[in-house]
Amino acid sequence: MAELRIGTCSWNYPSWEGLIYDSHDKAEYLAEYADSFNAVEIDRWFWSLFEDPMKARLPLEKDAATYRASVPNSFMFGVKAPNSVTLTHLYKKDRSSKTEPLRENPHFLSHDLMVEFLDRIKPLHDVLGLIMFQFEYLNKKKMPSSAEFSALFGAFADGLPAGLIYTVETRNKNYLDHSFYEFLLNHKLCPVLVSGYWMPRISSLFAEHKELLVQFPVIVIRLMGEDRGEIEKATGKQWDSIVKPHDVELDEVSEILLELRQADVVPFVFVNNHYEGSAPITIDRLMERLSA
Repeated sequence: MAELRIGTCSWNYPSWEGLIYDSHDKAEYLAEYADSFNAVEIDRWFWSLFEDPMKARLPLEKDAATYRASVPNSFMFGVKAPNSVTLTHLYKKDRSSKTEPLRENPHFLSHDLMVEFLDRIKPLHDVLGLIMFQFEYLNKKKMPSSAEFSALFGAFADGLPAGLIYTVETRNKNYLDHSFYEFLLNHKLCPVLVSGYWMPRISSLFAEHKELLVQFPVIVIRLMGEDRGEIEKATGKQWDSIVKPHDVELDEVSEILLELRQADVVPFVFVNNHYEGSAPITIDRLMERLSA
């Protein structure tokens, strides 16, 4: 049976002191975190376009080396690729504007930038479980069709350095059909299934595409939650209790994880605080179901 990899989306939360951390020293958080979980998602390097969109900010190798020194050899990182590579167009200067014209992202699907990114995080390569390419909701102005997306990203993916696992998350539910999962298989990519962001229920996707999904070596499940503002208000951004339980979905996910592992598919589960209010407690609730 395949090993389950499970952890949270990032780890730098002082309100987890008492749940995960004994120390008040943030420099010790990751090492203590690795005593409880066998994987974590790094999303801080996703945010790579700031003041000057012509220059993408990439991680420092010394930060990657610090993370590597904090975890045992059995630990795995899931790293989000920089949004400088996955954004078709730059973010609007005024997010609320409906008239501001789209500006093409000069780094979109840049091989050179992606290779440099992977080189910067080389200290993590021996514990690098996967790279995640996260794409926002692509409307027809940004991407004419899913077929064009597959053609563009397929050509990009075929040129990526070998030896790593690359996964794809799309926030456009209309992409998630039979041909999309076939496209991933054909290009040796793996899928990310997301709970939240107006995406289809994970259990529905799995039931519809199970025949294809059990053929992947790795599948990522991200439990993200729906209304971030609502749950931040309910928790006061103190992520130490459950305020919005998802009992039914956790039941469904636990069953999916069992099926994947029995099919020798390695599942990576990353849980966000915004899902129920406290990612570590959500993981405990999921693990209880798996144990049962």
